[in-house]
Amino acid sequence: MAEFSKSAVTKETGIRHFFAAASYSWGGFQRLLQESAFRQELLFAAVGLILLVIVGATLAEIMIAIVLFLGVFAVEAMNTAVEEVIDRISPEISNVGKHAKDLGSFAVLCMLVASGLFLLYTIASHLFFR
Repeated sequence: MAEFSKSAVTKETGIRHFFAAASYSWGGFQRLLQESAFRQELLFAAVGLILLVIVGATLAEIMIAIVLFLGVFAVEAMNTAVEEVIDRISPEISNVGKHAKDLGSFAVLCMLVASGLFLLYTIASHLFFR
């Protein structure tokens, strides 16, 4: 009988764990850069931040925008992970796979709308209501 309690991967501890985790995150970022949607979201974030600076947004408003953009990036990463797993386990077209991908896409859309609404409100308030 095989022993299932042993991990197939050796887990690092202490400071080695920190550097291992950082390298995994860097690998994830590099993988995400291959996605055109992520590159467009990076451009959206850069343009949004530049516009906030131009209209004189407060530091708090810029920080909120950064947090929202990081949320977009995180949800995009999870969406890409879901898509890759679905494509790996179920390469054939299936309703379950389609629903999983659609739900991930909807999550990204929600974060983009939240970020866009915040940008519109903040920029408009600085241009028209100050």
